[in-house]
Amino acid sequence: MRGTGRRIRVAGPAAVALAAVLTACTGGGDGGGDGGRDARAGACTDGTFTWSGVTQTDRLTGVSASERLGAGGGVLKNPLRRVYTPRVSVRAEGPAISPAEVLFSLGKRIGEIDSTAATLAADDSGTTYAFTDAHAEAPSLDAGFTGLDGAGDFVAYAGVREVTGTFRHSCPDGASSTGRARSWKVDLNGVLDCDDAVDEALARQAARLSCEAGAAAAKSG
Repeated sequence: MRGTGRRIRVAGPAAVALAAVLTACTGGGDGGGDGGRDARAGACTDGTFTWSGVTQTDRLTGVSASERLGAGGGVLKNPLRRVYTPRVSVRAEGPAISPAEVLFSLGKRIGEIDSTAATLAADDSGTTYAFTDAHAEAPSLDAGFTGLDGAGDFVAYAGVREVTGTFRHSCPDGASSTGRARSWKVDLNGVLDCDDAVDEALARQAARLSCEAGAAAAKSG
């Protein structure tokens, strides 16, 4: 997948984390324009964004049934079942604005996109930012784990770091659009041992879904 560098997160004592695809958005493209107006989207091309209420939340997207491995360890075979499908959306009222431009601004706001350009259309770096992709699909649940050493009652899980925020896009002529955007910026994968306490919220949620009642991982936190 195209885009900037991704952060990788490890969760749980036997965790493995993989960087992955992120982001998408519903509808729209960037479009050129003249006279400061985007002929395709309708909103001005020289406006400014103001963001509020921006939050980043880890969401569990998939979890496997628990699987017991003996003293020699082994490879987990149970597939992950989906428990949540992340969907990217940009909804706005007022002059229509390109969803990709909204996500470009949001990506800069959270530090996912490193660009000095005021808008995506003005970015001449030659970089294609995955965070602005209007057609990306939800990340695969294929965790891609290799082998695990030692015995345990293991559960594999996957998640995303979901980003939401409210925006106002203001044009020099006084016209403005307001709306809300949602996307995700990183794909998270991990493995937990039901017999060990975990600190991460995603791992704890996965344990409560797949470990036996009373397991240490499910009770932690």
